[in-house]
Formats: sequence, C-alpha cells, structure tokens
Amino acid sequence: MTSALISLQNAELACKALDVDAANLALGHETFEACGASFVRNRTYPLIYDANHVAQIRASTPEEIDGLLARVEREYDYAAHREFGVDFRTPPAFVARLLLDGYERRDSLVMVLDRDLDARPSDIEIRPVQTEDDWRKYAALKKLDWLEHERRIKNSSEPAVGDALYAVARLTQPPVQYWFACLKGRPLAYFNSWAGIDGVGQVEDLFTHPKFRHRGLATALIHHCVLECRRNGAGPVVIVADPTDTPKEIYAAMEFRPVAVYSHYLKRLPKAARSP
Repeated sequence: MTSALISLQNAELACKALDVDAANLALGHETFEACGASFVRNRTYPLIYDANHVAQIRASTPEEIDGLLARVEREYDYAAHREFGVDFRTPPAFVARLLLDGYERRDSLVMVLDRDLDARPSDIEIRPVQTEDDWRKYAALKKLDWLEHERRIKNSSEPAVGDALYAVARLTQPPVQYWFACLKGRPLAYFNSWAGIDGVGQVEDLFTHPKFRHRGLATALIHHCVLECRRNGAGPVVIVADPTDTPKEIYAAMEFRPVAVYSHYLKRLPKAARSP
C-alpha cells in the first residue's frame, strides 16, 4: 500500500471520526443548517456549551462569515456564551476571525480504535443504567466528576451546570446506552456506548469514583462498551479525550490512536451584553 493511499485512508477515517463526534454532541438537541454551518441548540439548558454551539462551518468569505456571526447572535440570544466547533476542514479565514474577536480555544483529542481491543478486563460486574434509581446513582457520580473537573482547571463550580450536565446526558439515551461498573453491586464508574453512524461507533463520558480507581473498573467499561458498539454494527470506535488529562494515556495503551483535533472556540458574554 502506497504512502499516498495510507494518507488518504487516514484522512477519511479522521473525517468520519469527527462527523460521528459532531452527531454525538447533537443528540437530544434541536439541530438545523444555516449560513454555511450546523447549529445545535437547547434553550432548556443554556449553560451547557455542547448543547448550544455551532459546528461543521463552511463560511469562508468575509460576507459569509459576517452573515454567520450575525445569525448566531440571533439564534443564541438566550445564552451567556457563544461556541464554535472547529477542525482541520474549517476555513482558515473563519478561525482567524474567531481569534480576532477574542475567542478562547480549548482542544479535544479525537482517537479511534480500528483493530481488536488490546485489553484483558477483570471480572467486574457491568450493567446498564435503566431505572430511575440507576439515574439517581449516575447523578451522584456525575456530580463528583464535575466537581473534580472544576478543581482541576481551577474554576469555581456552578451547581446549576452540574445538574444540567446530568439532564443532558439523559437526553441521549437512547440511542446512547450508559453503563455502570460495580463492586459488590455498588455502581462506582460509568461510561457509554453508541453504535454511531456510517459504521463508526463512539464511546464516551468515562468516570470512576476517586476512591476506587486502579481496580480495573475503567478498563472493564471500555472493553464492554467497545464490544457493544461492534455488536451493534460499528467497526472503528471513536473516543474523545482531554489532552490535558491522564485518561488519554489509558486509551493509547489500549491502541486507540489519535486521528484529529477538535477545537472549541468559546466566548463568555458580559452580563450587560446578554438579552433579558
């Protein structure tokens, strides 16, 4: 196989991985196309960036960019932020405009497993999140996850955001399925699986209770969720990692390989600029 063909296949896989992740972020929310971009919107949860963002941007001329930014102001007049999702396919002129306008950049590492999973999970109980009691237990773990994340980035946490993250997660199931890893019947870690689109699946949202790490819970969940994706028709499986956090190393050790970077460009609006 020539290097040119390998490069083409890698680029195609990166595009598919980015498209699956974009579709995953849109699950449970209103979506529409306008002004050379895809809009994701949820007025019920205005604090959640992923539920209120614009991605898959094609606007490239100054006139197209101005038109898109004006449309964004109208469509997200209820929100205290503006967020755009950017990848290597985004027109450079649009990315440059975001930097000119003072947007902050945060990267996500898009990784793909396109071979057999290299993992030998412990004999750990894995069960689906199904009942209202299950969701209450998920909410308790999600709160820990959120607080830990806010401490790591040295941010002051907003309880309303943590509550909204739990609610938004519920909106995705189905088609996403959440799973618990349990010790002695107690849920102590969670993860989710989705068969995805066009034969590419996604696993996402991994968290283990801090007091029960290094016991194989995360490995067992990853193994289970990858197999679930493949049982439901997926071949390659995508996971998105925070490049500043350690889980990416677990994924790499299990032979998920990096294929692309997805960048979040964010602007928080001052109170005076928000609509009443």
